[in-house]
Amino acid sequence: MTASHILLLIGGYFFLLLLISYFTGKNDSNADFFKAGKQSPWYLVAFGMIGASLSGVTFISVPGWVESSQFSYMQVVFGYLVGYFVVSFILMPIYYRLNVTSIYEYLKERFGIVSYKIGALSFFVSRVLGASFRLFLVAIVLQQFVFDAWNVPFELTVVLSILLIWIYTFRGGIKTIVWTDTLQTLFMLISVGLSIYFINSKLGWSFSEFIASEELKEYSKVLFTDDFYAKNHFIKSFIGGMFITICMTGLDQDMMQKNLTCKNLKDAQKNMVSFSLILIVVNFVFLLLGALLFIYASKFDIATPLMDGEPKSDLLFPEIALNSGLGVT
Repeated sequence: MTASHILLLIGGYFFLLLLISYFTGKNDSNADFFKAGKQSPWYLVAFGMIGASLSGVTFISVPGWVESSQFSYMQVVFGYLVGYFVVSFILMPIYYRLNVTSIYEYLKERFGIVSYKIGALSFFVSRVLGASFRLFLVAIVLQQFVFDAWNVPFELTVVLSILLIWIYTFRGGIKTIVWTDTLQTLFMLISVGLSIYFINSKLGWSFSEFIASEELKEYSKVLFTDDFYAKNHFIKSFIGGMFITICMTGLDQDMMQKNLTCKNLKDAQKNMVSFSLILIVVNFVFLLLGALLFIYASKFDIATPLMDGEPKSDLLFPEIALNSGLGVT
């Protein structure tokens, strides 16, 4: 796949996002901008939250962890599941009872205006830092595999990326984000499925043969319980995953805002529970992709790309997708 193909795909995707923004951003009332009129179907929100929770960072980074940590990430994902149930049945009833627009309004009612402002400011700072990291990782991939060939400065790559994101979110509000998250999830799941299919085809395997292969067994250990002091011990990973979800979803305005667009609490809880169960399966599929990438790289002698002179496993997926002879598909 050439740089021109990549830019055409990105251009087509952003055109579709702008089209969605146009049709979902016609009503400028506050109720629609912040809560989508509380008319979002719960299943649409649930599906879209998969893409919002995973993002492009998961697509690139989670498969890259497999070589060093195997499938230990699933221990964290199991913790996520418990955390989502805490959010669904403890935090969301509070938000719906108070009919909040910002979840930090609860802090104002419970602890006062100073607590409310600190909570909102903390969210803003953490969101900027998190979004910056995700944008940085995606921009690195675009720079290395597209814009370096045209001598485009990295700073310009970042500015253009931010500008495109700002354009489609400027008018649409939360309704636009719900629909674009759904679109992102759809394309992400199609992409990971096609990636697994085409790499397996190149290896001469069916999916069932891949699952039964000895090569996969070298990467697929899930539970680590031998050394409590190891960073990937099950108990630490599980509890960490639980609190990550409670803090980064249940106490995060961006993630909870989507849930507040559902018609009622019952729909929002159905959204959260179904989403959390599907997320386990999706993360496992991403780890399967990671194992497949390293198996493929080993069989075809593909080296992990370097960044600043060091191997960077995050770049293995784009390296294989773009430069290993898989073709445009």
